[in-house]
Amino acid sequence: MSRVGRAPIPVPAGVEVTVRGREVRVTGPQGELSRTLPGDITLRQEDSTLLVERPDDQRHSRALHGLTRSLVNNMVAGVTTGFAKDLEIVGVGYRAAVQGKNLQIQLGYSHDIVYPIPEGITIATPRPTEIVVSGIDGQKVGHVAAEIRSFRKPEPYKGKGVRYRGERVVRKAGKAAK
Repeated sequence: MSRVGRAPIPVPAGVEVTVRGREVRVTGPQGELSRTLPGDITLRQEDSTLLVERPDDQRHSRALHGLTRSLVNNMVAGVTTGFAKDLEIVGVGYRAAVQGKNLQIQLGYSHDIVYPIPEGITIATPRPTEIVVSGIDGQKVGHVAAEIRSFRKPEPYKGKGVRYRGERVVRKAGKAAK
């Protein structure tokens, strides 16, 4: 049996989980998330824990067992504490600012990049060289952070670009001098 899928999901106080057929709805202090369970995986609620169960030991069911448990656990974590990704901008003249419902980024191109902030995501720029992407859906937060990073990935020679906080950029030596 899957070690991940077998682990119970603790439901903290203030979080309400509703299972109706294949639909799972999690409501908490931060908001509400819903998801359709894949395959024949079932979710059972016992007191203040959730148990994910699979019908058989076929390869497909085993694969979905741990995945479903992780997805539901992330839903519970999202509505209680939320998720956040920090990005750093490195480079002379590179900066970002939130203007209304858009993130305006200057990354050394001939034009500014205007990124519309998606629904359910909050973007803050505490400093011009920092971007904080937060929200209750961890998958969406990670996707938006990856999109912002893709506008100018860190390059290996000078290290300029958008990177995750704590990301290590492997630097290369430039041309060898004669």
